[in-house]
Amino acid sequence: MTPPPPQPPPSGPNPAADSAADPRPGPGPLVVLFGATAGALGQDLGSDETDLILLVWQVVEPRSRQVGTLHKSLVRAEAAALSPQCREASGLSADSLARAEPLDKVLQQFSQLVSGDVALLGGGPYMLCTDGQQLLRQVLHPEASRKNLVLPDTFFSFYDLRREFHVQHPSTRPARDLTVATMAQDLGLETDATEDDFGVWEVKTMVAVILHLLDGPSGQLFLKPEVVKQKYETGPCSKADVVDSETVVRARGLPWQSSDQDVARFFKGLNIARGGVALCLNAQGRRNGEALIRFVDSEQRDLALQRHKHHMGVRYIEVYKATGEEFVKIAGGTSLEVARFLSREDQVILRLRGLPFSAGPADVLGFLGPECPVTGGADGLLFVRHPDGRPTGDAFALFACEELAQAALRRHKGTLGKRYIELFRSTAAEVQQVLNRYASSPLLPTLTAPLLPIPFPLAAGTGRDCVRLRGLPYTATIEDILSFLGEAAADIRPHGVHMVLNQQGRPSGDAFIQMTSAERALAAAQRCHKKAMKERYVEVVPCSTEEMSHVLMGGTLGRSGMSPPPCKLPCLSPPTYATFQATPTLIPTETAALYPSSALLPAARVPAAPTPVAYYPGPATQLYMNYTAYYPSPPVSPTTVGYLTTPPAALASAPTSVLSQPGALVRMQGVPYTAGMKDLLSIFQAYQLAPDDYTSLVPVGDPPRTVLQAPKEWVCL
Repeated sequence: MTPPPPQPPPSGPNPAADSAADPRPGPGPLVVLFGATAGALGQDLGSDETDLILLVWQVVEPRSRQVGTLHKSLVRAEAAALSPQCREASGLSADSLARAEPLDKVLQQFSQLVSGDVALLGGGPYMLCTDGQQLLRQVLHPEASRKNLVLPDTFFSFYDLRREFHVQHPSTRPARDLTVATMAQDLGLETDATEDDFGVWEVKTMVAVILHLLDGPSGQLFLKPEVVKQKYETGPCSKADVVDSETVVRARGLPWQSSDQDVARFFKGLNIARGGVALCLNAQGRRNGEALIRFVDSEQRDLALQRHKHHMGVRYIEVYKATGEEFVKIAGGTSLEVARFLSREDQVILRLRGLPFSAGPADVLGFLGPECPVTGGADGLLFVRHPDGRPTGDAFALFACEELAQAALRRHKGTLGKRYIELFRSTAAEVQQVLNRYASSPLLPTLTAPLLPIPFPLAAGTGRDCVRLRGLPYTATIEDILSFLGEAAADIRPHGVHMVLNQQGRPSGDAFIQMTSAERALAAAQRCHKKAMKERYVEVVPCSTEEMSHVLMGGTLGRSGMSPPPCKLPCLSPPTYATFQATPTLIPTETAALYPSSALLPAARVPAAPTPVAYYPGPATQLYMNYTAYYPSPPVSPTTVGYLTTPPAALASAPTSVLSQPGALVRMQGVPYTAGMKDLLSIFQAYQLAPDDYTSLVPVGDPPRTVLQAPKEWVCL
């Protein structure tokens, strides 16, 4: 049962108020405000994204200790359904809410009635006072943003009664655990058991608590109001900045076209730190639908976590905790050029993509035109370049206001020379990410371990001596898989762990394991099927080597059967995959230049001596070996591999021979029709191709041609 409210002092004449010579000190008029939504109440108010249905308020004059008239107003909700908790506490029905005024009308009535009550009590600027921060930060501001309503300035600053109470009574429970009832109980205020009108009891009790606090010994009450930022402030972040992990969240599921202003609007009502929105980019430099947001304090972060699965348009957004290191990694930068570019405050940033490599500042300014001038002219442009100074075709531009930026966005896909230019909204964090990505990319990759062959042939077979793992966490490693299989890991063939990547080079959640026998594969599947790995259950099903080969080479394996890989080479059609008895090592040109020719291609092609040492491919050591030679078109197996020592039990069953035939099979697509033998050989200069091996260039894929017709695709052996 709700405790009855205490009786506030009468609103009649006060001798102290009548004395103009010695007025009581204190803040200006306070508007005690209470609200409720159609969903959760109390600490969870606003966490379920339901609409406001009730506002109750009363004006208090702290200096004269007078109170105004108590007002109560229902608000029409778009979703008329009430939660059981709200229906029981409020006694309201959907019919009563359907007859109420919409939110914009109620806010107009609120401003008019409050102004009238304040004028009767002596006038002056007033300030809102609420029980906690949820009503304004989690309900009013987000709902007004969703409905495109402009709130009056009075809703951007308020007093939190819980904090004011905790200032005078710090020995009680923490401020976030206080309620109206507990504050009245701690002060020993008497309550009226006859008041059962929802919202009225809370407002009357808050008024009594305020008047009791004003009569107390502390003179530091109602001096520092809470502030709601009206506008998100952009700004740079440095790698040297220390960001508190208790202030950062990760938002996932954002529309790809969303900007930092859209993210700030989603968190409307919460104070985001300056430059605190960092949109994440994928490996191709495009937004991946995630963002890291930094708030001014941990309390704002905790309120942001309550917006998990709230909606941005028709999409729901997931909100999780993140760390300060993650934010600095995404948003931080060390370039002085970027720092100077971002030093101008209150600028709108646009990204230009697809610029001609020869384009300069004058070309970009001419493309944008005089109707949308760039701030500072050429100084307001930042061109993105490779470490060797070559342009990337990207640039960033600063504009002084939103109107100029909108005018520039109308030039989206306009032409500069013979190229069309894409324009997008950007952020300071995106500028840092793009510049950091190009600045940190080495001109030549380096090897951290000696070159080793990859000695695992994929011989075709129909025996079900393999297992397929489906539903792996995307962060799973080979070590995780070995730990997941447990005792069954001792039955894995050497080099029998195959991680499957998608066409974008990312983990697909699948892996294939080659076991020593079909019986061992069946036992592992029965023991580990639907076993958990990192809070995900993993399906383990037996399969054959042929099925595994099809998937690793780009095919699909489903309930309806197998689909062949999309391979265009007749000599590499699926029936002939078993003929690859030699699995050569294909090394990028940049890597090959770092090693002598003997490490890449021995002069005498003599099979190497067998070695009993076997390895599992793993991510521990980065060797730039391309799997395209084994799984062509598209390469869905890892593009870089490392090696882990084979368990002793698996080493005992290792084959006595390994593939040591040097050389590689390379498919070259998109070769110009005019390309000749010398043009192709020039590409492989770093591989020390023997002059007598010109016959290894084989035209592929087209019907027989005349001597004057050159094929478009070649296979180099």
